Amino acid sequence: MTTLVIDASVAIKWIIEEQGTIEALELSRRATLIAPDLIMIECANTLWKKCQRGELSKDEAAFAARLLQAAEIELIPTRSLCEAATRLSIELGHPAYDCLYLALAVANECPFVTADEGFLRKLGQSRRGPFRGRAISLTEATAGNL
Repeated sequence: MTTLVIDASVAIKWIIEEQGTIEALELSRRATLIAPDLIMIECANTLWKKCQRGELSKDEAAFAARLLQAAEIELIPTRSLCEAATRLSIELGHPAYDCLYLALAVANECPFVTADEGFLRKLGQSRRGPFRGRAISLTEATAGNL
């Protein structure tokens, strides 16, 4: 089974129905998924935002968090990724928390799947070899382009 790094933009789709939910669920069945442990905090923050905007009730947000806790994903401690993520962040001019996922993909020599189109565009503009082409969209991943 293929190992993939996923970020919060993919994982949140397992618990909140939105564009890409079907693809995210399919990916969870087809691959071994890993992510920096930061993914849990990022998803919790998304649930909080949705609750603040009235898109979810408090109970719905808490239930969604419980579902995420039970998700089949291997969580990798961020400590070992900090230096690499910092370097990538500076080089790309992009937030370090997103670069943690990319650093994990580079370290594990596996694809990074994201639904964050802005990050994908930024990576597409990069000239650096080790991660150019390392990240793919959720749509590409489920279309069999791994």
